[in-house]
Amino acid sequence: MSDPHERHLDLFLDMMSAERGAAQNTLDAYQRDLQQYVAHLSEKRTSLLAVDRNGVQAYLMQLERQGFAATTQARHLSAIKQFHRFLVAENLRKDDPTAIVPAPKAGQRLPKTLSIDEVDRLFDAAEAAMAQPDLSPKAQLKAERNYVLLELLYGTGMRVSELVALLRSAIVKEAAMLVVRGKGDKERMVPLNDRAKDALLNYLKKLPPGRFAFPANTKEGHLARQVFARELKQIAIDAGIDPTKISPHILRHAFASHLLERGADLRVVQVLLGHADISTTQIYTHILDERLTQLVEKHHPLAQ
Repeated sequence: MSDPHERHLDLFLDMMSAERGAAQNTLDAYQRDLQQYVAHLSEKRTSLLAVDRNGVQAYLMQLERQGFAATTQARHLSAIKQFHRFLVAENLRKDDPTAIVPAPKAGQRLPKTLSIDEVDRLFDAAEAAMAQPDLSPKAQLKAERNYVLLELLYGTGMRVSELVALLRSAIVKEAAMLVVRGKGDKERMVPLNDRAKDALLNYLKKLPPGRFAFPANTKEGHLARQVFARELKQIAIDAGIDPTKISPHILRHAFASHLLERGADLRVVQVLLGHADISTTQIYTHILDERLTQLVEKHHPLAQ
């Protein structure tokens, strides 16, 4: 790194320490990031006082090619922006080349999900819990309730808050459909497969009259979602699955992912999940991309 660059960087770090009270670990991070930036400029035969907007963006693109996460790129850009503002404030250059450089966009994280085999193991464990010998009536009903909750969650993709508060009056057409009240108090119709329908009807026959499908001695009158989340993790343990991989939300993602893998339309999944905007459902488009690639590779004559 050339002497002028070193002097500018030292002055900047002194300012950050004296005027802004930056901690030593913060100063060290600035120094590392900015030394890397200045080294890049030297390789490109330019300088802090001559680099333009395109030069700054070229550096960020290099970070991306090197595999740095968007958050790391954004941290580098933040340091670079502050450094160039300092250079302008000190009258070392007239313009700030970072003024209109946008921050790197973080890639949207794909939702965690489960394989179909793992879901099958969850059902096997829930069924085994119901079949245990010498269960008390209370324990038997609890095991059946957990199984029905699992069936409905994976079978419909409902939010856990919608599931635990399910009204018995929402079960229509002999349980072929559920009327789910979701976000914004909006209602949607959700179909039930035969297995989930049979499990739900058999379970409801064993309950006393009441408002909720999953009653509990709580302020709301229905099962708390935290209780179900805890029961779900126990089912995972019984199934030999890492319980940290399991939550009601992850099962909802599994429902959507497995539907799309089997050929469902994204708009249909949007309706079933209760997403008001298709952009929310588009986190699953990677599955559609993979399926389209497989279709082309399998059926296009030039792919052979």
